[in-house]
Amino acid sequence: MSQLSAPQIRRRKRRNGAEPIVMVTAYDEPGARYVDAAGVDMILVGDSVANVMLGHEDTMHVSVEEIAHHVRAVCAARPSAHVVADLPWLSYHVDRADTVRNAATLIRAGASSVKLEGGRVRVEMITALVDAEIPVMGHLGLTPQSVLAFGGFKVQGKTREAAKMLVEDALALEAAGVYAMVVEGVPSEVGRWITEATSVPVIGIGAGADTDGQVLVFHDLLGMSNRTPAKFVRQYADLGAAITEAVSRYTADVRGGHFPGPDETYATPPELLD
Repeated sequence: MSQLSAPQIRRRKRRNGAEPIVMVTAYDEPGARYVDAAGVDMILVGDSVANVMLGHEDTMHVSVEEIAHHVRAVCAARPSAHVVADLPWLSYHVDRADTVRNAATLIRAGASSVKLEGGRVRVEMITALVDAEIPVMGHLGLTPQSVLAFGGFKVQGKTREAAKMLVEDALALEAAGVYAMVVEGVPSEVGRWITEATSVPVIGIGAGADTDGQVLVFHDLLGMSNRTPAKFVRQYADLGAAITEAVSRYTADVRGGHFPGPDETYATPPELLD
């Protein structure tokens, strides 16, 4: 099966009768293989790798090269889901040429599109990427790379003026050429307003049930995160506990002399016994 393309994703607006878009993060070949087998539409190689796999407090401690490394690992699974890669902090904030070069690094690693954070202030960079024929996904609301400016991970769009600005930002991103956008950490009505105002799909994470799709972090939904889950996370399994329990049994078997046993041991050829 061929991979979903950005134009195919762009047509997935629920008001046009499309099914909601399902997106999950993945950062390596096994994770991508598992979520692709589950039938997700999109795999996000997110800068959240900094939090959930590298142990950082925020998403700002990861480079283009590190994201590219994880993109290559995800694409080794040959998923049919669309693979979108995050442009990390400071990779698209300074110069149009640098922005295009950094995005090209992720595309060459195997991504089919890139995602960047911010509203109207990012239009110039989005235009540069679209001109280079690189599909772009936007990201509005609680943008994790802005956590220092926000003063923490805080819900955005809580006032009428702030909500109005987010809708205007969404329209600006659409006009600049994004094929879809993530909206994170906003009141549910704001998520609905943005979804209704735009003709490109809006994928929510903590943005209510009226968006065109949903995204969650792999480690959060599987109970493997090292952080307190956000309000918008639903945990579908407790693999963290299952992993610890399995390794604990292995540890006990080794220390008790029960592993390896006959089933895990190669038989010695008779000639070696003479």
